[in-house]
Amino acid sequence: MKTFFEIRPILTALLRNKTGPLLVAIQIGLSLAILANAIYIVNLRLAVAARPSGVVDELNLFRVHISNQKLGEHADQIAMQKQEAAIIAAVPGVVAVARVNQMPLSQSGSTSGLAADRKQTTSNAMGSVYMSPDSLVQTWGLHLIEGRDFNAGDMYELDQNTTQDFPKTVIITKELASKLYPDQASVVGKDLYFGTGEQANSVKIIGVVERLQTHGGRAASAGETSVIVPIRLSNDVHSGYSVRTEAGQRDRVMQAVETALRKSSATPLNVKSASMEEDRRTRYRSEKALAWMLIAVSALLVLVTASGIVGMSTLWVTQRYKQIGVRRALGARKIDILAYFITENILISSVGIVGGVLLALALNQLLVSQFELSKLPVSYLLFAPCLFWLLGVIAVYAPAWRAASISPATATRGA
Repeated sequence: MKTFFEIRPILTALLRNKTGPLLVAIQIGLSLAILANAIYIVNLRLAVAARPSGVVDELNLFRVHISNQKLGEHADQIAMQKQEAAIIAAVPGVVAVARVNQMPLSQSGSTSGLAADRKQTTSNAMGSVYMSPDSLVQTWGLHLIEGRDFNAGDMYELDQNTTQDFPKTVIITKELASKLYPDQASVVGKDLYFGTGEQANSVKIIGVVERLQTHGGRAASAGETSVIVPIRLSNDVHSGYSVRTEAGQRDRVMQAVETALRKSSATPLNVKSASMEEDRRTRYRSEKALAWMLIAVSALLVLVTASGIVGMSTLWVTQRYKQIGVRRALGARKIDILAYFITENILISSVGIVGGVLLALALNQLLVSQFELSKLPVSYLLFAPCLFWLLGVIAVYAPAWRAASISPATATRGA
């Protein structure tokens, strides 16, 4: 009851002068709604950019591509590929080499519709197709959670211009397995179809890796639907080599590999290399740019809101110097004056926060309906109000303390 009678005069004063407090409350509400959703989006974007690709020790991995080799018959091309891999493997510091048509997060590669039944009219998922005659499980350090890796009997060497043959076994990711057979505890031994209908290539799933991001690295679960095919192709100008190096030797080895490949050829070769670190940075550049932009906007928003609270609080305090002097003359302490203005600001902030929380939920619902976002967690709706309550107290403290420090005679005379 005592607390109510202490707050009642504050409420009465606020209701007599509604415009200023209402503007501050609206500003706090809008700022809270925008800030909560902005910080949530920032965390989502940064989490996407930091998510694991499934490849172990990405910093020690790079890709190399040769774009103008002199092509020959199928057997000649296969021999040339093996010779190139041997040249790369002989460079000091190289740990493993695998010929592969694409790299995770490289944003360039092959995709296919994948289905669990040939009779389906639509695919279960779009999968990123990694084609390699070498063990990507070993070269990339993929975590095999079910089944086995490929062996020599699984691997095919084909001329893609003259044959329609296709390997009979594949390894898929856990995410792809859940899309193909959502109710099955194990998918090893089950069929997978590249496409649908009578022309779809049928293969057996012999292994499942925990994770392997697609070459596009989409933010949603589609970024984890990958399939590995044991195949070496001739007349394939897109494939290159994935190279793992000893720790800390990547940059040196990249240069040494390029030099070794050029020296091994009687004609000039166009050799290009790129680290997986560079691929990751390029792929997630937009996510990080958006995150930093939202961080800047959020910081500016908080600064503007704080400035508005300080300015309005300073105006209120200045306009009430006489009342402050009278209260001081009647025995009010500095702490009483300070508590009055802090309580007043908390009440105004609370009104803005309640409206801001409701607006934040409405804004999040709009974002969820228009974009691939999840609902705003409760923790953000707890953090943002605390921030604005604290911001209000800090903003009003300085002008209120200055006013409370003025002597009663000066305050009444100045008014």
